[in-house]
Amino acid sequence: MQIESTNGPYSELDVQALAIAVFKDEKADEGFLKKLDGITGGAIKSVIDSEELKGKEAEIVFLHLVGNSGIKAQRLLLVGVGERNEYTTTQASQMAGTAVRALRLKNAKSIGVVPRLEGNSEEIASVVAQGSIMGLFEPDKYRTVDKEKREIARLIVVMDGADETDLKRGVERGRIVGEAVNFTRDLANEPGAYMTPTIMSERARDVASEFGLSIDVLDEARMEQEGMGSLLSVARGSDEPGKLIVLKYIPSTGVEESKGLLAFVGKGVTFDSGGISLKPGENMELMKYDMTGGATVIGAMLAISQLKPPIPVLGVIPCAENLPSGKATKPGDVVRAMTGKTIEVINTDAEGRLILADAIAYAKKLGATTIVDMATLTGAVSIALGDVHAAVLGTDQELIDEIIVAGKEAGEKFWQLPLDKEYSKQIKSDIADIKNVGGRRAGTITAAAFLKEFADGVSWAHLDIAGTAWGEEAKPYRSKGPTGIAVRTLIKIVGRASSRDGN
Repeated sequence: MQIESTNGPYSELDVQALAIAVFKDEKADEGFLKKLDGITGGAIKSVIDSEELKGKEAEIVFLHLVGNSGIKAQRLLLVGVGERNEYTTTQASQMAGTAVRALRLKNAKSIGVVPRLEGNSEEIASVVAQGSIMGLFEPDKYRTVDKEKREIARLIVVMDGADETDLKRGVERGRIVGEAVNFTRDLANEPGAYMTPTIMSERARDVASEFGLSIDVLDEARMEQEGMGSLLSVARGSDEPGKLIVLKYIPSTGVEESKGLLAFVGKGVTFDSGGISLKPGENMELMKYDMTGGATVIGAMLAISQLKPPIPVLGVIPCAENLPSGKATKPGDVVRAMTGKTIEVINTDAEGRLILADAIAYAKKLGATTIVDMATLTGAVSIALGDVHAAVLGTDQELIDEIIVAGKEAGEKFWQLPLDKEYSKQIKSDIADIKNVGGRRAGTITAAAFLKEFADGVSWAHLDIAGTAWGEEAKPYRSKGPTGIAVRTLIKIVGRASSRDGN
């Protein structure tokens, strides 16, 4: 889809359909809607007076404009966005996603989106472009019948009177970010047979080659040399070899080493059967998405390489399949991590923390001073926070606060859970340094307490996205399936770090 912008009047736009935001309980005889009603021959007043449209979020009304309409487009979509004083960039992004999904069903090939949000025009144009691109993603990649084939070829973001340069810059940024989110969703949606650790590393190589990132992929022999017994213990049960992907963005301007190195670490379990501690069969097919943390890091690095921030960024993705076999790690085994710390494996289905432990340690070896890891780590996070918030925990409150604020800016919600030292008592082992599970109580927190053992000496935060990385139901602005959560937040974190460092 080609995305453009204009600061001219929406009425003159040469498109097949216009999508316009409408606030809750907005009057047809006042302000913006009064003018729109006038040039549409009373169409707006008609749908509002009949209460066909009340302006509630995601409420839509589709109109054909005929006769002497003062709008060049012949179709009009009114999209409710809720209360005016609660209308933010998040709602504007969702309004755009709702519009493109609805108008694609109407077979519109070219559309204009009028978000009606005041503020930073560059940022508004960016989120509208993001929402539009994200709205077009469908999980039907391998469907051969009843596949959604209709496409929107051209979309124009309309903001009357805004600076043209700001709009163009915003739309381009939005395109980059939206495509990165959809790239992540595509990876997460791949069946396990089509997204093995080897294939995931090949996809990362493609990104690195196309967008100028440096890449290193450690095979099992090199991981053995590094002493990554924790990661290798998970890969042992599969015929597919494990991989450790390392991507790095290096700005062309050069950076003072004293400013540190920001690293993103993402869990890449390309399929999780639970290993010897086998999961129940029901819904096991969804465990193809257990590499979403790793996909998020690759997607974020794809965007970062194009946005070109002035600071370096490291991406580390440990990849493995977790399967039962005669070679698989057994409950009760003890493995040794890269740091030398010994781990009693109580439950082989708590494998994500095992691969992340060595990945965090390796990021530190490569010079990372700030580490944010992300993973579909625990079922417990869904019990605690449902599918609304992802959990954030860590050792650096400033970093945690930064993530929460960045998430709000990106339209993604993170909720801090505690990580008091008392929780670490639950992962003490009788025969090793630590064990990989701490029992049923506080499962999300004890998983983070485990990772904390490997993050000493750096500013560290952990994102548990298990409850938010997959949408069981479609939204008006988004298909069901992978959500791509955290990609936009990571990009915001990089932007905020660049500003904070005075770049």
